[in-house]
Amino acid sequence: MGDWYSLETEIRMGKQYSMQVENSVKMVQDPVVTEYVNRIGQNLVRNSDAQVPFTIKVIDSDEINAFALPGGFFYVNSGLILAADEEAELAGVMAHEIAHVAARHGMRQMTRANWANIGTIPLIFVGGGIGYAVYEAAGLGLPLTFMKFQRSFEAEADYLGLQYMYKTGYDPQAFISFFEKIQAKEKKKPGTLAKAFASHPQTPDRIEKSQQEIATILPAKVQYIVSTSEFDDVKSRLSTIENRHKVNDEKDGSRPSLRRSSNSDKSSGSDKSGNGNDDDRPTLKRRDDNPNQSQQ
Repeated sequence: MGDWYSLETEIRMGKQYSMQVENSVKMVQDPVVTEYVNRIGQNLVRNSDAQVPFTIKVIDSDEINAFALPGGFFYVNSGLILAADEEAELAGVMAHEIAHVAARHGMRQMTRANWANIGTIPLIFVGGGIGYAVYEAAGLGLPLTFMKFQRSFEAEADYLGLQYMYKTGYDPQAFISFFEKIQAKEKKKPGTLAKAFASHPQTPDRIEKSQQEIATILPAKVQYIVSTSEFDDVKSRLSTIENRHKVNDEKDGSRPSLRRSSNSDKSSGSDKSGNGNDDDRPTLKRRDDNPNQSQQ
């Protein structure tokens, strides 16, 4: 059935859907985090076949997920960044999303959707092609059986995404290891991943094909980018932002909240003997049964 749509139409429609997304979710506004994620993505875009400019933003969500809309509108969940252990793992997910857009999967899917009298389809990293979070947020419905159309697109995005991250300098094995890790994470703690992933995890067949691609068409390099200190800094910064939001949200509720003392608190404090306590670990003190003993 091919692709009936021009690049101009793709960008226009993607922008309309991006407005729906951003009106329905909470965005991360921190400039350090957003600039870093955008820079990683734009480096990958330059090493891709994409024909449209990319707009890359971060959604404030604990779910491990990322999704791309037609026209290069691309969203990364904060939960995905925090789940990655290395920059290469994050880059692999982003390369996969860029591949969806470069291969015009959204518009090809729309062409199929028109035959089925169904609306436009966002693409999603973790599972099966359908942007569940977007559809739920926008109040749109989609038959679950339609997700089956996306298997070939996901395989193609794996194939292209590995090449994009390899060309950018990242270790392509990080893409596979991240898939395997988040599947294990979901088994250990169900509900941490997006619904589409829970329904359609990356299959062993896709993992095997990715490994074959790395072995046959991606010659080994002397060195790869695996991670950077900037990734660690951004991840730590994002974790602090997320924790602060959670504490603020709980202040209005009935549940108690715990706050970790800052370094300044620790440096100014002292133990019973008057010696400074540089130990970062929490300590427990048994309450004395003598009621006459003074308490601090």
